[in-house]
Formats: sequence, C-alpha cells, structure tokens
Amino acid sequence: MGSEAGRRILVVEDEPVINQAVTDRLRGSGYDVVQAWDGPGAVTVFSDTAPDLVLLDVMLPGFDGHEVCRRIQARRPVPVLMLTARDDEADILVGLGVGADDYLTKPFRMRELVARVGALLRRVDRAMELATQSSSDLGDLRIDAAARRVWVADAEVHLTPTEFDLLLCLAASPGVVLTRENLYAEVWGWPGASGTRTVDSHVKALRAKIGADRVRTVHGVGYALETVPPGE
Repeated sequence: MGSEAGRRILVVEDEPVINQAVTDRLRGSGYDVVQAWDGPGAVTVFSDTAPDLVLLDVMLPGFDGHEVCRRIQARRPVPVLMLTARDDEADILVGLGVGADDYLTKPFRMRELVARVGALLRRVDRAMELATQSSSDLGDLRIDAAARRVWVADAEVHLTPTEFDLLLCLAASPGVVLTRENLYAEVWGWPGASGTRTVDSHVKALRAKIGADRVRTVHGVGYALETVPPGE
C-alpha cells in the first residue's frame, strides 16, 4: 500500500448500495472510511471526523453536492472528488467553482475511483512540497508559493487549491506549451487522456480569475502561461 493508505475518506452518496460498495472497496484498499447520505449529514460528519478527502455525489437530499462542497471548503480546504450522473460542462464548472478538484461520471469503475482517490491524496502531498518554492513574478502576475497567494496588478486573486496548483505548474515553465495530458499527470497525479476535460474546465475557471489572455491555447496540444498578456 502507498503512503495514502490509512487516510480518512468521507463518502457522501444517497444511494445505499453505491455508498456501501464504494465504502467497502476503499476500506479494502486500506482507507479509513466514514459515510453520509444527505447534504446536511455530510457537513456534520465532515466537521466531526475531519476527513482527508471527500467523495461527493452531486444529487443529494437536503441540499446538493455543490452546496456541501461550498460549506466544507469554507470550513477547511480538502480535496473533493465529485460523482456526477451528467457529463455536462456547465455542471462541472459549477462544481469546480465551489472547490471540487476532479469528477467522475457515473457509472464508473471502482478501480478507477480508487486510483483517482490515491492520485488526489498524492497531489496534496506534492502541493506541500511545492510550497517551499520562492515567489514568482511574471509581468504583473505574482505568485507566492509558500503562502499559496496570487496577485494580478497588485489585486489579490482568490483561487481554489487546484486552480492554484495548475497555475503553479504552468508558471514553472512560462511560455512553454504543456500538453493537457502532462498537466493532468502533474497537477492531478493521474496520467492518461481521460482527464483532459477536467484540465480544460479548470483552465477556463483560471482564465476567468487571472485574465483570459494569460493562458494561451495551442489547439490540439495544450496550454502555456504568458508572462505578459498579448497587446501589452
């Protein structure tokens, strides 16, 4: 088992059969698992048990997974893997906007779910290592890796943990085009083409916060961080 084994995971799913199947599989992989079946219960269990990661269904009784994610992230930043029955970009962007890190579309394979969980936990560990990096100044874009803070033209920009890690990865090689597959492997720790839409959605959210022209798209390849937006 990897270093992620023994970490605590909160599984939030209102369908009892799915909830128990996911719980059993994760426990079999060495994780400590706690469960919730609705929105209010998820927030309560999160506060009571302090999990290291949350598996969160979007459609829940009480209030939905997006509201759960918003409330728990306000209490303590934690990696969240959303489970959704709809592969719809609008829904995905809402989830990312409230702090979700990644998503899986139902029906999913248990093997992939366990792998995504492990990858997200390893990403958290890598983020702690990256925090030792010094600040970066790219034009009027300033990144403080240790404090995990970003400024654009002296105005602070508030990024989700994953948006910050994505920006930090792009900023490590300014002007260099990084493939979507490489970004997914580096930021999410999960190699393969299956996560390229996750990358695209996070880039779209990042552009909305730091400026659309700061992240250049190379169609069919990937993205590059511009040190100075075009036209300046």
